[in-house]
Amino acid sequence: MELNQYLSMFIDESKEHLQALNDNMLSLENSPDNIDIVHNIFRSAHTLKGMSATMGFEDLASLTHEMENVLDLVRNLKLKMDPFIFDSLFQSLDALESMVEDIVQGGTGKADVTAIVAALKSIVSGDYLKTAPSAGGSAGAQGQEESVTALDQFQLSVLQQSIDASMQVFYIEVTVREDCVLKAARAYMVFEILERSGEVIKATPSVQEIEQEKFDRTFSVYYIANVGKADLEKEISNVSEIEHVQIIVLDRETLDEMTGSGAAQAEVKAGEAQAAAAAAPAPAARPAAAKEAGGAAKPAAAGGGAPVGTRTIRVDIERLDSLMNLFSELLIDRVRLEQLAGEIKRNELTETVEHMARVSGDLQNIVLKLRMVPVDTVFNRFPRMIRDIAKSLDKKVDLVITGAETELDRTVIDEIGDPLVHLLRNAVDHGLETVTQRVQKGKSESGTVHLRAYHSGNNVFIEIEDNGNGINREKVLATAVKKGIVAPEMADKMSNSDIDQLLFASGFSTADVISDISGRGVGLDVVKTKIHSLGGHIHVESNPGSGSIFSIKLPLTLSIISAMLVKIGSEKYAIPLSSIVETALIQQTQIRSVQGNRMIDFRGSMIPLVSLSSVLDIPDFSEADETETEVVVVRKGEKMAALMVEEFIGQQEIVLKTLGKYFTKLFAISGATILGDGQVALILDTNELIK
Repeated sequence: MELNQYLSMFIDESKEHLQALNDNMLSLENSPDNIDIVHNIFRSAHTLKGMSATMGFEDLASLTHEMENVLDLVRNLKLKMDPFIFDSLFQSLDALESMVEDIVQGGTGKADVTAIVAALKSIVSGDYLKTAPSAGGSAGAQGQEESVTALDQFQLSVLQQSIDASMQVFYIEVTVREDCVLKAARAYMVFEILERSGEVIKATPSVQEIEQEKFDRTFSVYYIANVGKADLEKEISNVSEIEHVQIIVLDRETLDEMTGSGAAQAEVKAGEAQAAAAAAPAPAARPAAAKEAGGAAKPAAAGGGAPVGTRTIRVDIERLDSLMNLFSELLIDRVRLEQLAGEIKRNELTETVEHMARVSGDLQNIVLKLRMVPVDTVFNRFPRMIRDIAKSLDKKVDLVITGAETELDRTVIDEIGDPLVHLLRNAVDHGLETVTQRVQKGKSESGTVHLRAYHSGNNVFIEIEDNGNGINREKVLATAVKKGIVAPEMADKMSNSDIDQLLFASGFSTADVISDISGRGVGLDVVKTKIHSLGGHIHVESNPGSGSIFSIKLPLTLSIISAMLVKIGSEKYAIPLSSIVETALIQQTQIRSVQGNRMIDFRGSMIPLVSLSSVLDIPDFSEADETETEVVVVRKGEKMAALMVEEFIGQQEIVLKTLGKYFTKLFAISGATILGDGQVALILDTNELIK
């Protein structure tokens, strides 16, 4: 089998399972006695192991198998979770993530995990604590007291509810012939028959043991379906090398007997040796090559048929990018057709073009929605990160996430992760106090960091708020003066807001000791640079003693935007509407000179006037020749400026095109677009024009 074609799918699904493992481990840390969570963790680990083994990544499979051994003890109440076990499992997840990332980079997924494996083995053997806490015996006594029909509370509840819903519930015991050569293959065929019509709730021995032929001749299952006993028995018996099939139809009373007194075990000839070898309950899919969907058991269909198929598919990102590029070409042609229809003025052509515009508009919305991704894909890695940072700093931190379903363009999602990591680390490291400090101030021991996202117009806002110290403005200002960022004579004139914004100055940091937690002293300027490159803004507000809020404003998409087209001489430019406050017509007499800089009065405030013809070196136009001129007032955070243009062309939806790798440092130019007449218009980066 050619496995390379499945590599992309393996990587995507591995990341999903690792994220699920991290999320469930965090939940288990808060509720260590919740066995249902342990089952979820076990299923994800088991699925990841099977996928890794199938793809030939043996180190991944081996480490996951060691994790399974520990989780198996916990879910069977043979072992209780403690800090050492949690840390060992989290370290295992970190190693698995590194191995998957190595595969992404073209590696083999190999890693030295000797220390982690030794820790996991010591947990299983009980050596890590000579008196390891357990609920059902010592860690080394795994499986010795478990009976063939042992069910956990969740599995028992599923069976009881199925009986109450008038579905058929069976206990099935299958014995293969003594001379059977491929016992696992025969078992696989039996499971395939069972899963066609219903759902296996529990297998004994466990699925992984059946896969590895770690059973004598007999295995048993609890099974839910809406098929007759006789038909089921006939189908299973038709499998080659099956010697005997025994099926018991369970009602409430029989189920209670089998899971209570164990009297029915003797009736189905469940030997003690098999009972001792039985592993913990697993919501079993068929073994061996059977693919488990997300590691979760599939619900039995009420009518006995197969479950409803998934309504989502995976699409390679490159295909979406290709679709976006093709649509952008269509959009350019649509604009050209609209211009031609306006010139030719034939009713049939005009009506056709108008219909095409409506259809392509709907298509545009669909294409853009295809590119939209919930910010949850970024947010979901932060709870684990905050947990580790808090532990390393000996702080107590509650991370509250809201609005994770808010959607952003995939391009923005890909870039926003690192800035958010930096801001969250900064909030925990610099913002929140230690437990002792919080108690002394009369605060709760645990600090709280809120991470929220929400839509507002054509923008998405992401806020990071903490209830810690707030910004120490005296220290910030003193550091800025010391580093030469602020002149000493200007320090006394700065407002609180101005001081807060100093956090984003290049090279600024108040860290007394450089650490790996919040950026190694590089400050927040890298965050600001990245967000501005995405067409966004960042703003900070702080209340000393109560905490701080960092607010990020981002555009919904970076692919198709609304822009104002302007003409300056023979050149055409596009200014993103998200940056524009308003447009106006001013007279030369309204222009003032302040300390050598041209300014205009805009709604009671003096704002700078920027000559685009001078900045962009346009040879065939000069505002000095005009008695009046058009201006576009643009905003960057709290600052504004007026850009002088010759003529407004109008508002238009434009497709962003990069200028390629050879034009990466053009001042005030963020890209280009192709107009309907085939001309190229440069897109202005107004953030660069406001100083």
